[in-house]
Amino acid sequence: MIDAHAHFEFYKKEVPQVIEECRKELKAVVDSITEYRKTHVWKSWELLKPYFGFLFPTLGYHPNEARRGNWEKVKRVEDFIREHRNEIVAVGEIGLDYHYAENEAQRENQRAIFQHFLELAAELKLPVVIHARDAEREAFELVQRYGVNAYFHSFTGSPELAKEIAENDHPIGISTGIVFIPEIRKTVEALELEDILVETDSPYMSPFKGQRNKPYYVRVAIEEVAKLKGLEFGEVERITEKNTIEFFRLEV
Repeated sequence: MIDAHAHFEFYKKEVPQVIEECRKELKAVVDSITEYRKTHVWKSWELLKPYFGFLFPTLGYHPNEARRGNWEKVKRVEDFIREHRNEIVAVGEIGLDYHYAENEAQRENQRAIFQHFLELAAELKLPVVIHARDAEREAFELVQRYGVNAYFHSFTGSPELAKEIAENDHPIGISTGIVFIPEIRKTVEALELEDILVETDSPYMSPFKGQRNKPYYVRVAIEEVAKLKGLEFGEVERITEKNTIEFFRLEV
């Protein structure tokens, strides 16, 4: 199994223990090292660097940080991405989150910074990891405008839009939230298995009430997809692994 999207850095002092648990059950994890509030990409990078090879890093700027419009920080993250361009598998997560943007000024900050990093990804010829909430259509249109390959992680938009995104060769992330978010289940029903990556978004989106999510709980997402598609667990595991390896060009 491969978890296509997690955040080990949020486990802080528990990182070594959680990674050791994950190694027993997973082939790899794609970790979205993302600038967000006091979680700086350069600090997270140093924390997780010893585990690269099992953990494959992306670098990005979360839209909920982007709404603050701090261009000095944007430049610092951009420079860090350029410095590590050959060590990352994507730029992200980046995107739009209108659920938390309180006004049009914050949304405009998100748009401007999102486009800045889309332009950077296009220049560096890297794929992107997209966070889109209450702004899925706009995020998709911007991805198309910049001509980058995009992974729409933890997708909770409409099944119709998911299908359109997939038809344009961008994979859709099905998270462990599938157990409690009906829209995710409808999206799985609308898509071909070849369009799906499975993820946990750990430590968030836990399928178990009262527990923090763990990357190896990606098994739950695979199980639920298998049930909805009427397929064996092993087939869903094999195909979603292949999809993740191919999109991120992982050397597993």
